[in-house]
Amino acid sequence: MISEEILKKIRRIEIISKKSSSEVFSGEYHSAFKGRGMEFSEVREYYPGDEIRFIDWNVSSRMGKIYVKQFVEERELTVILAVDLSSSLDFFSGEKSKKDIAAEISAIIAFTANNNKDKVGLLVFTDKVELYIPPKRGISHLLRIIKEILTFKPESKGTSIENGLTYLNKVIKKKAIVFLISDFIDKDFSLPLRISGRKHDLIAINISDKREVVLPDKGIFRMRDSESGEEFMVDFSSEKTRKKFRILIERENENLKEKFNKYNVDSIDISSEENYEKPLFNFFLKRRKKYSR
Repeated sequence: MISEEILKKIRRIEIISKKSSSEVFSGEYHSAFKGRGMEFSEVREYYPGDEIRFIDWNVSSRMGKIYVKQFVEERELTVILAVDLSSSLDFFSGEKSKKDIAAEISAIIAFTANNNKDKVGLLVFTDKVELYIPPKRGISHLLRIIKEILTFKPESKGTSIENGLTYLNKVIKKKAIVFLISDFIDKDFSLPLRISGRKHDLIAINISDKREVVLPDKGIFRMRDSESGEEFMVDFSSEKTRKKFRILIERENENLKEKFNKYNVDSIDISSEENYEKPLFNFFLKRRKKYSR
C-alpha cells in the first residue's frame, strides 16, 4: 500500500516532469540523440539536384519517369534508466535526498523520451541487480517507474556499478541510450564501463550533496558509512584532517572524470541543493551542437 505522502510526491513529480519535458527538453532531446539509421519511406518523382544514387530504377522503368527513393530517420530509441539505489543515495542535508533527485531526474528523462515516442526501461541496482523493468511506452508505465524508484526497498545496501552494467550489457542486445544515475561511491568498475560505453550511448549522471564536499570547520563528529554501517569519529577542528578530506574528495572526483573521458562516456554533475534542469538542458544543448556539425 502506497502512502498518501508518496502518492502526492509521485503526482508532483509527474506534473513537473510533464511540463519540463514538453516546454524545455523535448526539442533539445530529439536533436541530442540520433536514431538508429535511415529507413525507406516512399518514392517521388525526380527533381534536378536529387542524388542519382537514390534513383529507383525499377519504379522508373515501370512509370516511364525517373523516381527517387526517400528516407526518414529510424527514430524509435530505447532509453534505459540505470539507477543506483544503494544506501548512500538516502543521504540528504537539505529538503531532498539524493534518491529524490534521482527519481525527479529519471522522471524528466522518461517523459521527454515518451514525448519523442521512445521506449523507457528501468534497472535498479545496489551491489546486485534488484529490479529490471523492460522498455515500454505509455504514461502508466512511466508512473510505475517513478513509483519504483521512490518506494523500492532494496535487499542490499552496498554498491556495485560493475554488476549493474554487466547485467545491462547482457539483457539489452541492441544499442540503447543508458542514463547511469548514481553517486559513484564505488570501487573500480572500468571494464564494464568501457564495454557499455562501446555498446550503448552511455551518460553518467553524478548526484552529490554539498555536505559530502563542504566540510564543517570545527567540531568532533560521529560518522557512519551508510552502506557498511561502520562508525568512526572525525575531528574537523583539525586543519590537517580537513585538508586530508579535501584532497581525498578532489582526487576521487578527478579519477572519476578521467575514467569517463577515457571510455568516451558523457557525464552530468548534479548537486542536490541546486536546480538540476540547467545542467540537464546544457547537456542536451551540447549534444545537439555536437551532432549538427
